[in-house]
Amino acid sequence: MSKQINVALIGNPNTGKTSVFNVLTGLNQKVGNYPGITVEKKEGICKLPRGVKAHIIDLPGTYSLNASSLDENVVIELLLNKNDKDFPDVAVVVSDVENLKRNLLLFTQIKDLEIPTILVINMSDRMAYKGISLDIPYLEEQLQTKIALISTRKNEGIDQLKELITSYKSLSTKPCVDASSIDPQYFESLQNAFPSQLLYKLWLVITQDVNFGKTDRNTIDAVSEFKTKSNADLKRLQQKETIKRYQFINNTLKKGQTIDLESAKDIRIKLDRILTHKVWGYVIFAAILLLIFQAIYDWSSVPMDFIDESFASLSEWVKASLPEGIFTNLLAEGIIAGLGGIVIFIPQIAFLFLFIAILEESGYMSRVVFLMDRIMRRFGLSGKSVVPLISGTACAIPAIMATRNIESWKERLITILVTPFITCSARLPVYLIIIALVIPEGRFLGLSYQALTLMLLYLIGFGAAVGSAYILNKILKIKSKSFFVVEMPNYKVPLFKNVAITVIEKTKAFVFGAGKIILAISIILWFLASFGPGEQFNNAEQIVTEQYASENLSDEELDQKIASHKLENSFIGITGRTIEPVIKPLGYDWKIGIAILSSFAAREVFVGTLATIYSVGSDEEETIKNRMAGETNSSTGGTLFNFASGISLLLFYAFAMQCMSTLAIVKRETNSWKWPVYQLVVMTVFAYLVALIAYQVLF
Repeated sequence: MSKQINVALIGNPNTGKTSVFNVLTGLNQKVGNYPGITVEKKEGICKLPRGVKAHIIDLPGTYSLNASSLDENVVIELLLNKNDKDFPDVAVVVSDVENLKRNLLLFTQIKDLEIPTILVINMSDRMAYKGISLDIPYLEEQLQTKIALISTRKNEGIDQLKELITSYKSLSTKPCVDASSIDPQYFESLQNAFPSQLLYKLWLVITQDVNFGKTDRNTIDAVSEFKTKSNADLKRLQQKETIKRYQFINNTLKKGQTIDLESAKDIRIKLDRILTHKVWGYVIFAAILLLIFQAIYDWSSVPMDFIDESFASLSEWVKASLPEGIFTNLLAEGIIAGLGGIVIFIPQIAFLFLFIAILEESGYMSRVVFLMDRIMRRFGLSGKSVVPLISGTACAIPAIMATRNIESWKERLITILVTPFITCSARLPVYLIIIALVIPEGRFLGLSYQALTLMLLYLIGFGAAVGSAYILNKILKIKSKSFFVVEMPNYKVPLFKNVAITVIEKTKAFVFGAGKIILAISIILWFLASFGPGEQFNNAEQIVTEQYASENLSDEELDQKIASHKLENSFIGITGRTIEPVIKPLGYDWKIGIAILSSFAAREVFVGTLATIYSVGSDEEETIKNRMAGETNSSTGGTLFNFASGISLLLFYAFAMQCMSTLAIVKRETNSWKWPVYQLVVMTVFAYLVALIAYQVLF
C-alpha cells in the first residue's frame, strides 16, 4: 500500500500557485469549504515517484503570517495545529521570479515553524526576458532549503519538484532568521514559561487571534510577565521582525540574484496606460463584454440546437420503445424533459466560464478591479467589491464568500446585500430561452439584437447592484474606513491547461449541482401534473369528449384537448390557477407561475419546470422552445410569450431573489436572518413592481 503525505501549497497572490496546483493534480481535485467557515478549500491528489501519493492542499493566498483576513487566518491555524488531519508533512512555498524579495518574507516565516519547506520559483521562462539570473546553489545554502525552478507554462521543472516533495525528510528544518533577537529578554522569558512549545508559534499566538494545541492566548495572558506588552508594543515588535527579515532577504539576494535592467523588455506600463485609462479603459472593457456576449450566442447556436432536438427525439423514442405506463411517462415527460431544459445551456455556460477564465489568467481582471474602484467609491463600495461582483456572474454563493477579503464591515455587508442583483449563470438559461422567443434575430452594427439584449440585462443587474449600494450606504449607520490596494500582475498568455480545468470544473459543478435539484423537482412536478383530485381529472376523457362532440375533432386534436384538461385539473394545475390572479397582471399564466415558484430552489429550474409541464401528455416530437413559442394566452387569445410578457419576465428575473441557497449563505455570512429576509422581501417586491410596469406599458 502506497504512503500518502500531506503537502501544503502556500504563496502570495498572483505567484502562479493555482497553476502549480493544476499541474500537480490535473482533474484529480475537489473544491469545498473549511469546516465551520466559508473559505474555499481546494485539494487534490498527485502521484509522486517511488509509489508515493500526495494529498495537496491549495491554501488561500497570503503575503505573510501576520494575518489581516479570515483567509490568512486559515493558513496560520493549519500551520500551527499538528493535530489537524491536513497538517502538512511538507510546505511548498510558491514564489514569482519577478517578485522574489517580497515572496521570501512568507518563506522565512514558515521556515521558523520548523516545517520541511521547499521553495518553488515559478515563471522561470521569463528570466531571460526580464534580465534575471539566479545562483540557485547559493540561495539554497542561505535559505536552508531546496529550490525548484519551474515554469508551469512550459511544463519545466515539475519532475524535479515532485522528486523534492518525495524526499522531504532530507530537508533542513533550521530557521533562516533568528526572530527572537528583536527582543532577546522578552523571548527568553517566553521560552522559559513554555519550554515545550516552539518559540515562533508562541509569538504568532501572542500577536494574533489564533490558537494551537492546548496553548491558547488566554493561557499566555494568564502569565503576568506577558501582560506588560501593550498592543502598540507588539505591533512595534512585529515591524522590527519584518525589517529584520527583509535585511536578511536583501543580503541574500545581493549575491544570489542579478537583474540586468538594460536587457529587460516590458510593455506592461504602455498597456496599463491604455487599459486603465479614465476614458479608453471603460470603452475597451465595454467592447470586450460585447464581444463575449456576441460569441456566446454565435458559437453556441449549433450545439444548442443539436442538444434540443436530441432530447426531444430521445423522449419520443422512449415513449415509442418502452411499454405504456407510469414509468415510461415519468422517464419521457419528467426526467428527460427536465434535464433537457438544463443540458441545452451547457455550451453557453461553458463559453461564459471560458471567457472569464481567460480574462483572469491574462491579468486583465486586476485592471478591471482597479478601473472600477473609481466608480465604486462613489457608491459606498471599494474596488475590492468588484471581485465578488464579477464573481457573481458565475454564482452568487462563492461571490458572497469572496467578500471575506473586504476589511470594512459596512462595505462587506453592502456587497453581500447587492451581489444577488448581478446576473449569474443560473439566470442565463432563463434569459436565453426568453430572449430567443421574444427578441428578433436582426443585427445592429454587426451585433445581434439578442446579444445586445443579453448584455443590457447584465448591465441592468450591475446598475441595480450599484444603485442599491448607494442607497444602503446612505441608510446604514455603520462607521467604517478602508483603503484600497490591488496588485497588478504581469500580463501573460493564458495557460491552456488552467483555462481548460477551470471551464471543466465550473461547468461540471453547475450542471451536476443544478442537475440534482432539477431531477428531484422534475419528478415531483411530473407527479403533480400527472395526477389530480376529483371528477374533473378522473373523468377528463368523458367530459372533453362530450364537450367537443359537435366539433368533429380528429383523434389527435381530441387527445390534445384531453391532455390539456387533465393538466389544468391536476394538482399542479389547481395550484397554478390559485396563484394566477397575482401574476396575471404581469402577463403570465398559471404554468409560468408554477415555474417561478419552483425556481426559488434554483433559478435555472424555471426552464426545466416548463419543459416538464409542457411535455406532460404530449406525444409530439417537439422542442421545448417550439412548445413555448406555440403557447397562447387564454385571456387575450394571442401568443403567451410575446414582447411585453417576455420583457416583463426578463426584468422579474433580473431583480428577484430566486435562490434559497443564496439566502442560506447570506444568513451564514451575516450571522443573522434579518439580512436575508430583508433581501428576499425587497428584491421580490421590487421585481414584481418593475415587471408589472413593464408589461402594462408594453402590452
